[in-house]
Amino acid sequence: MIPPTLDVEGFVLAGGRSTRMGRDKAVIRLHGLTLVEAALRKLRALPLGRMPRIAGGRPDLRDLAPAVQDLRPGCGPLGGMEAALTASSAAYNIFLPVDVPLAPVRLLAWMLERARVTGAQATFPRVHGRPEPLLAVYRPEALQRIGEALDDGAYAVTEVFASRLSTSAQSIDIFDLEMLASVQPEIHDFSPLPLARWFMNCNSPEELAAIVPWSAAVL
Repeated sequence: MIPPTLDVEGFVLAGGRSTRMGRDKAVIRLHGLTLVEAALRKLRALPLGRMPRIAGGRPDLRDLAPAVQDLRPGCGPLGGMEAALTASSAAYNIFLPVDVPLAPVRLLAWMLERARVTGAQATFPRVHGRPEPLLAVYRPEALQRIGEALDDGAYAVTEVFASRLSTSAQSIDIFDLEMLASVQPEIHDFSPLPLARWFMNCNSPEELAAIVPWSAAVL
């Protein structure tokens, strides 16, 4: 494991309204852990320079970890990211959504190293052709683009980082995880689960039920 370094901070994105789930996703329990506890435990396994924090306007969760309050309430995950990057003094900031409980710790660590090598403003995977910009590493330079998007009323994270951030070859690194794993098979060793399961969301009771059988192996 790489020693902790002050140039890395970690944030759990936990500010969703959970409307599809019908109850607060962050405090749903799987195998004795709430989803937010599971996400915090993964971030604590990384070489962070300080205790991970919770972004998304969740003062009710401050007993678990320090909470970063939204600067613009009601702006969704992008607002939580803006607040986190504003509060951070680190060169690299890794974000983990609370509703992606199967993401491997080793993938997060690998992404941090990739971000350091490329120096990209944003580093995140593409899976099944779909970008995953919430499970990502961001440098402070991304904050300006996020603020501009919010000023324009653009709250869709995928749209913001697919179009606004990619202004130069070095500004964004969206890597195709499946293609990469085909030439670097050791990536499959990051988790005992099939790669296709790593990014399963639990935004509804049906999605949660689908995750439960797989979660026992990784939580």
